[in-house]
Amino acid sequence: MVPPLLQVRGVTRRFAGLVAVNAIDLDVAEGELVSVIGPNGAGKSTLFNLISGLDRPNVGTVHFAGQDVTGLRPERLAALGLARTFQHGRVFGNLSVIDNVLVGAHVRLRCVRPAVPLLGPLIELGLAAWRPAAVRAEEQSLRADAEAILALFGDRLLPRRDQPAYSLSYANRRRLEIARALALHPRLLLMDEPTAGMNESETAEMQVLIGRLKASGQTLLLIEHKLEMVMRLSDRVLAMDDGQRIAEGLPGRVRNDPAVIEAYLGHHALGSAEPVA
Repeated sequence: MVPPLLQVRGVTRRFAGLVAVNAIDLDVAEGELVSVIGPNGAGKSTLFNLISGLDRPNVGTVHFAGQDVTGLRPERLAALGLARTFQHGRVFGNLSVIDNVLVGAHVRLRCVRPAVPLLGPLIELGLAAWRPAAVRAEEQSLRADAEAILALFGDRLLPRRDQPAYSLSYANRRRLEIARALALHPRLLLMDEPTAGMNESETAEMQVLIGRLKASGQTLLLIEHKLEMVMRLSDRVLAMDDGQRIAEGLPGRVRNDPAVIEAYLGHHALGSAEPVA
């Protein structure tokens, strides 16, 4: 059997007397889209922080691409092919749109990142100043790839590629953050509420984009409150409440699970769409 691309076992995170994540197990196979749902405060973003290296579990392990990466720093995980977006979009406002995307390709640099102890940074500085043919060719290749990624968003980003990111609308900043993560060419992309703050039409566009990423074979782990989208896109769903797993499985089964319905009562409705078989 092929092991999962991501394997989380018994992960627990405590903050003083609060158990934010309690003994969570999670597998994500290559090419799968798994969603994590639950009311606010359920521990979803904390789980993402533990997987992506922004925080370290008190107990439990995280394996990615066959390696134990528990507590590994985010830049090390990025080099292994794990990218992440955040609940509140984070972009470099003073950089252009395309330069924001190019930042995401940093782990793919080869010509200007000599693996030479101690002298590496000096050599890198010299190569950046001298710009030999190999460096120029790599830059052109990465820039072409960045433009192809921007084109995934239709006319939302590509016509604005030379504009500063601070000039973008809220929805376009969220799109730009995803574009930057895709520039990593990740094996696994974690998306934390990609439609947060978006209106109905913007949400529909994001659903189409995520569907295209899934169809292309991109492995995705998604936190999302808009459950109609979750039900349509997900292969499997993990439901959390108070830091614990309360249900896991096919979207329709999780949606109709009594524990999930109880967790959402008083928080928000599960939605009006018919259950998915």
